[in-house]
Amino acid sequence: MNNKNTELSGRHPVLYLLPVPLSDVAPASVMPEQNIAVARTVKHFIVENIRSARRFLKRCDPATDIDTLTFSVLDEHTDPREVSAMLEPMDRGCDMAVVSEAGCPAVADPGALAVAEALRRGFEVMPLVGPSSILLSLMASGFNGQKFAFEGYLPHEASARTRRLREMVGRIEREDQTQIFIETPYRNNKLIAELARTLPARLELCVCADLTGTGQSVTRRPLGQWAKADYDYSKIPAIFLLFH
Repeated sequence: MNNKNTELSGRHPVLYLLPVPLSDVAPASVMPEQNIAVARTVKHFIVENIRSARRFLKRCDPATDIDTLTFSVLDEHTDPREVSAMLEPMDRGCDMAVVSEAGCPAVADPGALAVAEALRRGFEVMPLVGPSSILLSLMASGFNGQKFAFEGYLPHEASARTRRLREMVGRIEREDQTQIFIETPYRNNKLIAELARTLPARLELCVCADLTGTGQSVTRRPLGQWAKADYDYSKIPAIFLLFH
């Protein structure tokens, strides 16, 4: 239930889900003007990282007075019990926006906790159009776009990692389901070598790197060919897709 002050004022605040660029490009090149307008007008933000959020908002409008804005941090270390208090501006009738570190908030992102809380309390939630590395890579891969799963990061522990990879291969073979996952950029090359060494050579791996950036590349080949290929994705944001 919305706060009594909100009900009396008749103001119906909105929680905007405001995407940010995946790469170092002008926000207007990857998102519509509506998003820029939201970035200019909203004064209260729930963000994954304050520094990057402030930089994004300044790029949307250099005239923005950052010191007049409020920021609550919602990241992987946030206690879920703290999320409710972050929506206090909405109780007063103010719009808010959720901003991820990169891409779309609440998709493989802790901002989902704020969205769930807003919906529980009866606030309006408005997702905005913007770049998603998951969907862009799926589009670019040519793999099955009707059945797919995003696995996030693979487990670090060896046996759990091997088990997860076997499960993914099983879903590819039984269900024609594209498998999508990510890795810390400095481990990208090691991951590709591991996949080429341990998985069936006939499986295809697509690597989408620096999506929307000046160095964007999309490379798809069987793992047997990756095992012999020259590549270097070290320190480059990339997303990986497996299919047959």
